[in-house]
Amino acid sequence: MLLIPAIDLKEGKCVRLRQGRMEDDTVFSEDPVAVAGRWVAAGAKRIHLVDLDGAFAGKPVNADIIHAIAQAYPDVSIQIGGGIRDEDTVQAYLEAGVEYVIIGTKAVNEPHFVSDLAKEYPRRIIVGLDAKDGKVAVDGWSKLSKHDVIDLAKHFEADGVEAIIYTDISRDGMMQGVNVEATARLAQAIKIPVIASGGITNMDDIRALSAVAHVVIMGAINGRAIYEGSLDFVEARTYAEPF
Repeated sequence: MLLIPAIDLKEGKCVRLRQGRMEDDTVFSEDPVAVAGRWVAAGAKRIHLVDLDGAFAGKPVNADIIHAIAQAYPDVSIQIGGGIRDEDTVQAYLEAGVEYVIIGTKAVNEPHFVSDLAKEYPRRIIVGLDAKDGKVAVDGWSKLSKHDVIDLAKHFEADGVEAIIYTDISRDGMMQGVNVEATARLAQAIKIPVIASGGITNMDDIRALSAVAHVVIMGAINGRAIYEGSLDFVEARTYAEPF
């Protein structure tokens, strides 16, 4: 299981939010490029970037920093989400060296956008599904839709997306443990890989996820825990990525 450090960008800084609330943020660094270098040095094979300002603005806001990280660490896979609402943005990120582009709100609101992208950029499009009690949230988690997360995931699988990032928004940033059961349930329902996100707190969560990784949980995004120190990234990566 691949461990993927997260770098969430707000006003050019590396921050973490609690349950997606922009007003409830903790600044961990004013140099996101250096933070990326820290995780690369610790052995990260992929980095998860989120343009938080972009997610709320509906367009890229921290694109310059994202490009700088991709260019500084060309041997590391970069996946980016937040404010990606048109093909020009997708193309610009891919041309800058980003490997995967994550579509969130627009995937839910305009599913044909994803199907078109998956055809145009095969194996480069990931869909992020953020859910609470099995229902998908949109617009920076500010609204709960009526869509069932498993039904939507199956739809996007049929469209040819590369993977699904599943976030339990009730757990994200709260240091309360990952929702292993819901993540495994989704992974068992589809054939494409699932990346777990939200609530990973310590080695117990890594062990629990690793125990069900055979049901195609291919990765886990690590956020607040690796910044605050309740999870040692190197120890976790060594456990989850033994080869």
